[in-house]
Amino acid sequence: MTGVEGLVRIGELSRRLGVGPDRLRAWERRYGLLRPVRTPGGFRLYSREDEQRVRDMQAQLARGLSAAQAAEVVLAAHQSPPSGAPSDELRTRLAAALAGFDDAGANAVLDRLFAVHGPDVAMRDVIYPYLRALGEAWARAEIDVGQEHFASNLLQRRLLGLVPGWEHGAGPRAVLACAPGEQHSLGLTGLGVALRNRAWRVTYLGADTPIAMIARTAETLTPRLVVLSSTMADNLPPFEDELRALAASVRLVLAGAGVSAALAQRVGAERL
Repeated sequence: MTGVEGLVRIGELSRRLGVGPDRLRAWERRYGLLRPVRTPGGFRLYSREDEQRVRDMQAQLARGLSAAQAAEVVLAAHQSPPSGAPSDELRTRLAAALAGFDDAGANAVLDRLFAVHGPDVAMRDVIYPYLRALGEAWARAEIDVGQEHFASNLLQRRLLGLVPGWEHGAGPRAVLACAPGEQHSLGLTGLGVALRNRAWRVTYLGADTPIAMIARTAETLTPRLVVLSSTMADNLPPFEDELRALAASVRLVLAGAGVSAALAQRVGAERL
């Protein structure tokens, strides 16, 4: 420890972090992860910001990134303001990687998006617009089913991995499900991530869920909120009576492009 407030020698930094001094020096030399100040006597002193970058590096390594990839993500996060909008370059790189079945490339872009901008901004400004464009391209027969499935499955895995332990905590509970016949669950997953990051406990039922199962789950768990998602307009109208009964017992929100304001009003639900 030194007499300079907030600054420590490498031995103390190593002790706090559980990372050997040799490795810390290697990360400093190879990636510029640490930015020490020097005393007149030539000693390196490390700041709280250095300590935080190493902690973030450890978190990225635990996710399976290489040291070089982890350092890139961490440095980008510490150099860029999280409130800024993602660049067009990142949007273009993500779309190109997904179109080219480039798993590593797409994950590298997502790593940077989540680290720099956070999940909410990444989903709002990049992932959801990409999904809309993907759906439009699918409708025009410009992409095949392999491309659509690859992109959707990769994004689904990443979103699900953002918040392990969806039902942990003491916050209000939400039950999330897709309508009967609805196979597209990615938008619902994104909503689950947003709720979980706001301390909600999320029970995620996923794609193609029978209304009766949703009702039984709501009766068992007594959630604060039930969200039912549909991208197709013909998924929910056959179940208006069941939806009306569900909305009478719990706050029901209908979400997705396949939900009309008129349907939500008829069954007594809210529309997202």
